[in-house]
Amino acid sequence: VMVRGIGLGGTTTLSAGNALRMDKGLKRLGIDLDNEFEELYREVPVTNDHQNIWRHTTKKLYEICTEMDLKPQPIPKFGDYQRCTNCGRCILGCPYGVKWDSRQLVKAAQDLGAKLVTGCKVLKVVIQNGSVKGVQAQKGLNTVFYPAEIVILAAGGLSTPVILQKSDIECESRLFVDPVLCVAAECKGSYQNQELSMPFAVQREDYILSPYFDYLSFFFNKNWRYPASDTLTMMIKLADSSTGSIDNKGIKKTLAEIDKVRLQEGVEICKEILRRHGIKKDKIFLGTINAGHPGGMLPLTRQEAESFHNPKLPENLYVADATLLPESLGNPPILTIMAIAKRVSKIIAERLG
Repeated sequence: VMVRGIGLGGTTTLSAGNALRMDKGLKRLGIDLDNEFEELYREVPVTNDHQNIWRHTTKKLYEICTEMDLKPQPIPKFGDYQRCTNCGRCILGCPYGVKWDSRQLVKAAQDLGAKLVTGCKVLKVVIQNGSVKGVQAQKGLNTVFYPAEIVILAAGGLSTPVILQKSDIECESRLFVDPVLCVAAECKGSYQNQELSMPFAVQREDYILSPYFDYLSFFFNKNWRYPASDTLTMMIKLADSSTGSIDNKGIKKTLAEIDKVRLQEGVEICKEILRRHGIKKDKIFLGTINAGHPGGMLPLTRQEAESFHNPKLPENLYVADATLLPESLGNPPILTIMAIAKRVSKIIAERLG
């Protein structure tokens, strides 16, 4: 199941608020985003000081992971979590304004004169004589043309490739999606549904493990029959193979055999964590495999380490989202995407003088 959120501020409003730096793959290409990350840490509130609001069950899971030498670490979060009420609605949109989201950046841009257009779907980039003239979009029943000297596509890992393809710019069949599979069990009074999402993570070579109440499986998977307050879950988030694609007709994406092997490895570790928590084997069940971190269909290469500009693109067209990532992170990508976008904006600003 592909999970997709569309709205002002991208999907930051529906995220777990994770602020992890994950740029090792970019560094291997010779891309250094140290300055961009440092700027983001100054501009955006990031904290990992939230252990004091963890529930007893989460603290016990953390201790078990430590005993198993899995080296768990609290996940840095966007926002001020000393005000967190443990409502458990992080991924449904924080109702208390504790979690930072990128709508604040949109507001700052508007204050500086930017014009925001909502309820509008970009269809394609209009190109004439090798130069971008603007974008064609659908607003209501009307097709609208927005002229522009420079266009930056940041429609996300699923939409940006489709817009490019409709503009006669081919992408690569290298779609990754960061699949998620949750291993759950009945655990009376765990109240994981009333706690911040993903409080800590175990970093493995090809995936991470993290406590996470899986709303998708809870609402739509018939195996999830216990009350939310009595369901305890460990998530596996996988760095999957870059072997998929999307076009105007739909998504083509399956798990490679190596992906299935790595997921199963994660399942066994999660089962052992739950067993050490005192949960019986017959009380453990799996969630629905879903994914929501697509990208990779116009990946950066070593040749683009300075320009951040694929030679397929017209000179005045840029991309600034997960479409540029060379490989799946298997981790929350927001902070890394923001650093990439910062670099792209600097390149454009320098070009404009």
